[in-house]
Amino acid sequence: MTTPPDAGLRKLADDVHVLDAPFNFLGIGVGGRMTVLRLPDGGLWVHSPVAFTPERRAALESLGPVRFLVAPNLYHHVHLPDWSAAFPGASVVAPPGLRAKQPALRIDHELGDTPDAGWASVVDQVHVRGMPKLGEFLFFHRPSRTLLVTDLVFHYQHADSWKLRLYARVERVWKRFAAPLLIRVLTKDRQAARAALQRALKWDVERVVVCHGEVLEHGGQKALHDAFAWL
Repeated sequence: MTTPPDAGLRKLADDVHVLDAPFNFLGIGVGGRMTVLRLPDGGLWVHSPVAFTPERRAALESLGPVRFLVAPNLYHHVHLPDWSAAFPGASVVAPPGLRAKQPALRIDHELGDTPDAGWASVVDQVHVRGMPKLGEFLFFHRPSRTLLVTDLVFHYQHADSWKLRLYARVERVWKRFAAPLLIRVLTKDRQAARAALQRALKWDVERVVVCHGEVLEHGGQKALHDAFAWL
């Protein structure tokens, strides 16, 4: 099977680029998205790396040196080995629990409640507790008012595949910016999850970049509030 040509990196704002790529989940093409932030020192902070190709590597190198490769939850780590091999000088950053789940994966730093000094000047983060099997972190790029979400929210407005449309309807995320039903199942401590999201809702969010679905360009703070009204 041949890989379709990449659309390439797409600039959303100063120092914010995304790269969309095919990704299958349970035989359904749900799509994936990698976000690349350029830090004040010119280095790159790469969120949820998609499948590695030489072309994608070259695209990143055209922006600057890769400093951080970030697994934002306990599932979005599949492609990290290839990227970490390609960029041995970059720090691989992951949530607590991923070392135990993937002992062969190189992990240099674990994410915590406060941002690492390497990106704290422009990026805030929140560990969404209460969902131990997901272990997701939300990240907010302050200069562009951009929130990065991995699996907590989907945003499908269009779909070429009937399988994806059906899946999105079952998960109650078709034509909506919303948390899929699976997230409700994974939420074991609503109070802890609510406390984390209340912290995130204090951020002045305008744009939301999701890994699955379309980027929400405006009204992010209200959309996030509405997506988690069930909590």
